[in-house]
Amino acid sequence: MRTVFRVLGQILVALWAALDAGRRVFFNLLFLALLVGLATAFYYSRPPHVEPKTALILDLKGALVEQHAMRVDSLLLAETGDDLERRDVQLRDVLQVLDAAARDPKITSVVLMLDDLQAAGLPMLHEVSAALERFKARGKTVVAWGSRYGQRQYYLAAHANELYLDPMGQVALEGFGRYRNYYRDALDKLGVTVHVMRVGTYKSFAEPFIANGPSPAAQEADRTLYDALWQSYTQDVEQLRHLPGDSLQHTIDTLPQALAAAHGDVAKLALEQHWVDGLKTRDDLRKLMTAKGAPDSDGKTFRQISFDDYLSLQKEDHKGKTIAVVVAEGDISDGTAPAGSVGGLTLSRLIREAREDDQVRAVIVRVDSPGGSVYGSELIRRELALTREAGKPVVISMSTLAASGGYWLSLGADEIVADPDTVTGSIGVFALVPTAERLADKLGIHTGGVTTTWLSGAHHPLRPLDPRLGALIQSSVDHIYSEFTARTAAARKSSPDKIDAVAQGRVWTGRQALARGLVDRTGSFEDAVQEAAARARLGQAFHLHYIDPEPTGLAHWLERLDGTLTALLGHALSARLEAVLPFLNDAGTRDAAGMLARLSELSAGSPRFLALTHCLCAAP
Repeated sequence: MRTVFRVLGQILVALWAALDAGRRVFFNLLFLALLVGLATAFYYSRPPHVEPKTALILDLKGALVEQHAMRVDSLLLAETGDDLERRDVQLRDVLQVLDAAARDPKITSVVLMLDDLQAAGLPMLHEVSAALERFKARGKTVVAWGSRYGQRQYYLAAHANELYLDPMGQVALEGFGRYRNYYRDALDKLGVTVHVMRVGTYKSFAEPFIANGPSPAAQEADRTLYDALWQSYTQDVEQLRHLPGDSLQHTIDTLPQALAAAHGDVAKLALEQHWVDGLKTRDDLRKLMTAKGAPDSDGKTFRQISFDDYLSLQKEDHKGKTIAVVVAEGDISDGTAPAGSVGGLTLSRLIREAREDDQVRAVIVRVDSPGGSVYGSELIRRELALTREAGKPVVISMSTLAASGGYWLSLGADEIVADPDTVTGSIGVFALVPTAERLADKLGIHTGGVTTTWLSGAHHPLRPLDPRLGALIQSSVDHIYSEFTARTAAARKSSPDKIDAVAQGRVWTGRQALARGLVDRTGSFEDAVQEAAARARLGQAFHLHYIDPEPTGLAHWLERLDGTLTALLGHALSARLEAVLPFLNDAGTRDAAGMLARLSELSAGSPRFLALTHCLCAAP
């Protein structure tokens, strides 16, 4: 018996020793893995080193924006491509990188790689182009290469000293303009009626709900706007590429014949038209840039640094007094909103923060908004007026869009600086009230009840609109339009009648708005900065400080996640959506869904109608 217990004891001791040894091995390996991970993280987190004769690779991906959007859906669905990058890039970051590179003696050239650049309005492209010209003015070289140049990419590439295209690539210039979807017949079939109350002959936002095509007034306004923007674009490109006047338009007009003469080779056509300087593959570009600069440490390519790496080296300048910059980008709502959209309360709070900061001597509001809520726009305008009264100059810098509510809020400034191609104006107001009484009849749904006043049940979505409510809403819209024109007249030192003549919901380019007294001058963001500095008597001893909304809730934590993890979540979610809803890839369907979503928002909650100043316009 003792022998049995002795054997069992020996087995238990051996098992315990093995378990203890395994535990130590496991934790030692875990500790070793942690050390390796920390060492790897330290190695890869080291600031990138810039050597002499280095080329900056300006590989812009996604949309060019004024402010990163901090929305959960944007973070999760940010990227569905292969490189797991961010879906957008801030204009301010591009300008900072280019201006820093211009001063950096180790950066001798910029290589534009713009295949993945998506949305960008002309005013934003103007800002990047000006930065490229400042870089070139230092005696440095800009080289552009692409496999496909759309209009946005080509506008920037045209500023390069050398512009190359892949032999299998193309330059796709199509002009400006768009087709909208109109839902009158569809809504009739559904049994939905959209009641529109508006002021402004050219206020065409509601037309897709009440018509099957654009009105003559809308056609006229769009034609004037797009022709002006296209003329600006073609003149700039033709001057940069030393092309004859109107040659771009002529080539597009005769494109079938020209392409046939080039035997269908679109890259050869681009070379023959002098749109590009040569046809080169990526390998050809690598050899060219190595010859211009120096080979990298491996000798396989040229010395280079990416946009993201070079941006990580930049630090905010804190010298001198502060000019605060607040961004108003996106649709305007009443209350709070994350970065990338405009909440009346949120933006007012940021402006108030700047006003109450003793180090801030002036405020610039960078506007890129098609408008939205009247109340939200007025909250922001009022806060800007209070800032002026506190003795701090306020300057508006208009980006791609500053229309309707975006123009309303701008009326609180000392000075309005618009880009020559900013889409602005659209001084008009409308309200939409959808009802579905015919749909209820089709479904056999009936309503009934008792109310103490006619107003209590005047807008039941399944009953016809009470004409008294229609009259009430129209009166409100008329009043808001009167307020809009009166405030504009006071701010622009004009009269309501003169403002009404150029208002009526019509949009203008920055040049046209200047000619009609709606802005003070045309110019760049840098012009707005110098105007603010001059009004605050700062000389050149100042720095810019952007005041952005802080991310909150889930967006706050997702923003803190490693970018790769967030992108991987985006891939997984995107794959599920594409499998279930393949039609989402159709632009027309997305447009319809967005428009109907706006309609549903108007028919839900309180109040039962919402007066809006929105231009339904988009960057060409």
